[in-house]
Amino acid sequence: MSKISLKYGSVTLAIELKAQVLTSPPPQNLPDPAEEIHRALANPIASPPLAEIVAPGEHVVIITSDITRYTGSEIYLPILVEELNRCGIPDHNIEIIIALGIHRKQSREEQRKILGGIYGRITVHDHECDDPEQLVDLGQTSSGLPVQINQRVVAADRVIVTGTIGLHYFAGYGGGRKSLVPGVASRTTCMATHFAIFNPPDQGGRNAKACTANLHGNPVHHAILEAAQMIKPDFLLNTVLTTGKQIAKVFCGELEQAHLAGCELAQALYTAPLGKPVDMAIVSCGGHPKDINFIQAHKALDYGAQAVHPGGTVILLAACPDGFGNATFFDWFNYQDLAIFEKALRSRYEINGQTAWSTLSKARSWRVIMISELNREQTEKMGMEKADNLDQALQMAYKQLPENPEIVVIPDGGTILPVIQQHR
Repeated sequence: MSKISLKYGSVTLAIELKAQVLTSPPPQNLPDPAEEIHRALANPIASPPLAEIVAPGEHVVIITSDITRYTGSEIYLPILVEELNRCGIPDHNIEIIIALGIHRKQSREEQRKILGGIYGRITVHDHECDDPEQLVDLGQTSSGLPVQINQRVVAADRVIVTGTIGLHYFAGYGGGRKSLVPGVASRTTCMATHFAIFNPPDQGGRNAKACTANLHGNPVHHAILEAAQMIKPDFLLNTVLTTGKQIAKVFCGELEQAHLAGCELAQALYTAPLGKPVDMAIVSCGGHPKDINFIQAHKALDYGAQAVHPGGTVILLAACPDGFGNATFFDWFNYQDLAIFEKALRSRYEINGQTAWSTLSKARSWRVIMISELNREQTEKMGMEKADNLDQALQMAYKQLPENPEIVVIPDGGTILPVIQQHR
């Protein structure tokens, strides 16, 4: 027996049981952030340094993530601008575009947090996905994906892509090409990139390779990479962060190759090996804000379920004080037959609908007991069972578990992906 702490919203719960705890140890001897950024800029991967790419008089656009995805931008953007200044690019020839995708616009205070010390010095714009006058049509990818991109990005002499590399539950990994597509793409393009998760209609279902921590054969990754390369970006700067949001390493260089190098480190930091699937996983999203609403919490369910054999049990701790996270999300659960649900989603695709479909799919493959502020009716309509607290959830779970069940506990389920070694 061991005592394990689990975050739930803004509180910490304690559990005592025999279980394997899945975590990822932080890297030893973290670098000084500024020194690491300078090192990466001076040693780009598959690319000349910035001094050999940009020329005085050119207009440079830097793309960076919005406030929902911490990247360390307040550290690296001032250093990047300093490097451009050194290369003969003055402040007035530099613009920063915040890659919102289809997210809401940023407040001035949020922009200040993103830009750090250069806020007020460098012109900054939020991307606008719904204004056709601010978008340029670049055509289609080989798979038919429409590519409509922010006109400021297309008009720039040089484009520098920044962000962070983490796990992504159907694009494999975040960062790299995703800052461009869907980051500075139209709503139409954003929706089309997400739709690539599905197999062709005659086959049906989700493409098995469109999954977390996989790029090989992943149709979503290949679609967005091809679309991003149509923009012809000149340079990439991506961080890889520890689970505590400290900079572990910085990767600079060519869009694809530098990103792939960063993905290798992200895999080491964010995955936890497991010998075989277990009977039950107890999964915390990691507390606030990772469980602020169900759409955010879904990532922990998606990751945590991968530790459990089909038909096994997942206990999900997800406070969800803000409810579902989107006004139309719950409406999709009016479809309770997965085949009919999928057909409806294909005919009028919404990203929230895809998350709902993915949730119901998992609830039909595993027994999911959720502890949250959502009521019983809401929880059950999503295919899950409602528990008022962790003790009650355990009592419910043990009634259907085998004697001496194999259990794992995942305290940071929104970050750590269990990987079954025998399947690799």
